[in-house]
Amino acid sequence: MNVIGIIPAHMASSRYPGKPLKKILGMPMIGHCYLRTRMCTDLIDTYVATCDEVIYDYIESIDGKAIMTSSTHERASDRAAEAMVKLESRLGTKVDILVMV
Repeated sequence: MNVIGIIPAHMASSRYPGKPLKKILGMPMIGHCYLRTRMCTDLIDTYVATCDEVIYDYIESIDGKAIMTSSTHERASDRAAEAMVKLESRLGTKVDILVMV
């Protein structure tokens, strides 16, 4: 069964702009979230879905996986859905369960 974790993230949050890259104990929040999510043995893979190059580049710098999405999404679930469609196309198979973190 294809169970994928997707972490939607963007810098322009209305409640806390720049939150994904704010450091917690020296590491950006998105790094903590990504690395902890990868520890879940029920997920076959984990991705960060983002419209921001700076987040994409950071995730790539820690050997993570990121997917670029549109900057027009109003909800995290829309960003995760777009990322899932792109993943299914890239992998050539359907995602059975998407876990949005």
